[in-house]
Amino acid sequence: MACNCGGESPQTPILYQLSLPDGTTRRYVTYQEALAAQQRAGGVGEITITSQ
Repeated sequence: MACNCGGESPQTPILYQLSLPDGTTRRYVTYQEALAAQQRAGGVGEITITSQ
């Protein structure tokens, strides 16, 4: 099948990266997942938006 994207370039997938103080980084598809992981880690760490 042909692409029906209207000539636009495909969008880059956005991920939410959680960086913890111990150097661990994890990526999540939704902000809610990243926020839940941050809460499980004790509310520490920084969530940033990144592309895949």
